[in-house]
Amino acid sequence: MNDLDGPGRYQYMSFNAPLSEAHADAIAARLAYARPADVLDIGCGWGELMLRVLDRTPRAVGMGVDTDEELLARGSAAAAQRGLDERVTFINTPGVSVGQQADLVICVGASHAFGGNAAALTTLMQHVRPGGRLFYGDGLWDPTVTPKKPELVWADFFDLPDLAGLVDLAVATGYLPLFTETASPDELDDFESRYLADGEEWLLRHPDHPGAANVRAGTEDHRRRWLHGYRGAFGFAYLTLGRPAA
Repeated sequence: MNDLDGPGRYQYMSFNAPLSEAHADAIAARLAYARPADVLDIGCGWGELMLRVLDRTPRAVGMGVDTDEELLARGSAAAAQRGLDERVTFINTPGVSVGQQADLVICVGASHAFGGNAAALTTLMQHVRPGGRLFYGDGLWDPTVTPKKPELVWADFFDLPDLAGLVDLAVATGYLPLFTETASPDELDDFESRYLADGEEWLLRHPDHPGAANVRAGTEDHRRRWLHGYRGAFGFAYLTLGRPAA
C-alpha cells in the first residue's frame, strides 16, 4: 500500500492488544517454560506472541490462523526474518473451522469469532491437549466506574465481564486458572495511542490530502470515545488456563 493511498494498519503496534514489550516477554517465557511441543494461535493476527514463544522453544512448531490476509502476511514475514519460517505456518481460515489440538493454544481478543467468552472458552477447550494450556486474553468492564459520557461507550463494552466474572467462567468451563493478570493503565493508554497513530501520523504528513477529512473524523471519533467514554472502565485480562490431564 502506497502512503498516499491512506494510513497503514497497526504500523506502530507490536501486538493488537494492550501488552508492553516487557510484559509480553514475561508471558512468553512463562508459556515456554512448560515446553509445549506445538502452539496454536487462533485469531492470531500477525502472531507476535506465538513467535516469541517459539523463539524460546527450539523444538516446538506453531500454527497461526486468521482471516486477515494482510496480517497473516506480516506474520509470515516476521517468522522468516527470525528464522522460524520452517517451524510456523500461517493459514487463512476462520477460528471456528480449526480442528487441531496443541499443547499451547493462544487466543487473544478473538472471543467475538465464537460468539462471546462462554462459547469461546468451551470451544477452545477442545483444542487444548489434555494437560496443556490456553492463554486467553479478552476485554473487561469495571461496573464500579461511571464513564464521564456513557453515550460515547460502544454498547457491547457494557456486556463485558469484570475480572472475577471471567475467571469464574473459565473455572466453570473446566479450566484451572494457572495465572491471572491484567493490562496496566499504561498499557491500555499505550495501546490506544498506537492504534490512533496510524491516522495521526499520516495526517501529519498529508494534511491536505483529499481523504484527510475522513481520516481526521475517524481518529477524532475514536479518541473522543476513549478519553471521554470508556477510559478507566475498560480493561483487558490475560489468563493462563490449564486443561486437566484426566
